[in-house]
Amino acid sequence: MKNLLVKKMKNLFLIGYRGTGKTVLGERIAKELNKNFVDTDKIIIEIAGKSIPNIFAQDGEEKFREIETQALEKATAMENVIVSCGGGIIMKERNFPLLAKGIVCLLNADAETIYDRIYNDSNRPALTNKDPFEEIVHMLKLRGPLYEKAKDFEINTALGGKEECVNEIIKKFNELILQNNNSD
Repeated sequence: MKNLLVKKMKNLFLIGYRGTGKTVLGERIAKELNKNFVDTDKIIIEIAGKSIPNIFAQDGEEKFREIETQALEKATAMENVIVSCGGGIIMKERNFPLLAKGIVCLLNADAETIYDRIYNDSNRPALTNKDPFEEIVHMLKLRGPLYEKAKDFEINTALGGKEECVNEIIKKFNELILQNNNSD
């Protein structure tokens, strides 16, 4: 676990690969904690004026990653929010200090669960030329160390139901806030 500094804004950033539950769980957590929910994908669409698949197709992944950082900057400027980050947010080193402004929860799941969750979702552009399942396995291996570097704690969303995951995330989030406040 990385060194936790006092994080006055108390934002919770949900990171992890596509299909791990960042948006679904984030919305529920926000409701439970009476906080606003922010989805960086929605901010990206607002900034670019087009869908994420269109950004990838017309401008490429590098341009998408630039816009993604702008979206994260907007999200970190907000206070007391639950933020669902795109799966590749950890691909740019400059995003790590932004994530460090809040508490970071890594949502993970096994490749089979992720595949089952995202197989029919046309809003998720391919990231490689690999078979969809092989792409998931490849990207999880590639991104794994970066997710580990960014996280404060993690939850495996394949092991429990949505409510169980939400409750576990809230419990750990509150424990870290309390720990941070006691270290002042």
